Amino acid sequence: MNPTISTVAFIGLGVMGHPMAGHLARAGLDVRVYNRTGDTADAWVATHGGSRHATPREAAAGADLVLVCVGNDDDVRQVALGADGALAGMRDGSLLVDHTTASGALAAELDGACRERGLGFLDAPVSGGQQGAENGALTIMCGGTQADFERAAPVLEHYGRAVTLMGPAGSGQLTKMVNQICVGGLVQALAEGLHFAEQAGLDQTRVMDVIRQGAAGSWQMDHRHRTMIDDEYEHGFAVDWMRKDLGICLEQARRLGARLPVTALVDQFYGDIQAMGGGRWDTSSLLRRLRTPSDD
Repeated sequence: MNPTISTVAFIGLGVMGHPMAGHLARAGLDVRVYNRTGDTADAWVATHGGSRHATPREAAAGADLVLVCVGNDDDVRQVALGADGALAGMRDGSLLVDHTTASGALAAELDGACRERGLGFLDAPVSGGQQGAENGALTIMCGGTQADFERAAPVLEHYGRAVTLMGPAGSGQLTKMVNQICVGGLVQALAEGLHFAEQAGLDQTRVMDVIRQGAAGSWQMDHRHRTMIDDEYEHGFAVDWMRKDLGICLEQARRLGARLPVTALVDQFYGDIQAMGGGRWDTSSLLRRLRTPSDD
């Protein structure tokens, strides 16, 4: 652990932030927490120690490092900016790390706001889901300066197995967009493969056990094919959040002039899942869409 960082603030104790902050407490850091729902923060403190605060500003006061893990751009602005935001409580030379999957534009906005106040900033979205957060095995994609990265990395490694600086501010968010583009296409392909195997009368489990050893293998295939076959989706990364992420990807692609035809199609398919009432289902629920008779 970097000896210059002994006190951290963690803002956002959802399914990801709760275990991530827990790893920091177990590592011996003094953790100051804020969560919009106060009962959640109280429960975290009862389990892990540390202290709960009424506003992001209060949580950030006196912290060497402030970590944010909330839902979207607007949520980040709410907890980071303004009179009660984290930046208002941060001391000179401290560092803000945003783990939220957000837009590249927001990363640039936060970087500028931090620099104006003499603060460091990293955009550092994560991949690995709730299981990765609980196991301390997240992939963390960072954007910012080398100096800020080197200062924060020893702390992030308490819950990240791969912590990498991708480039200047915004590069972490752009890398996460690449991740979500790839995941969306992989899950749709897996859903179609399982659907095809089912329609062909094959033993789906046996098919997966064979092909996952070859070129078709992926994390999604290893960790999701069994629940997909069993039509179980009350777990994992919610469709609502994936649509938020893919919306960010598609907007950035329009700005860059990049072509994402498959991503746009998969985004529409997730819209169908939402219309089926599956906004909170795992993203692997694309198979249920194929199993559901069409109205056409």
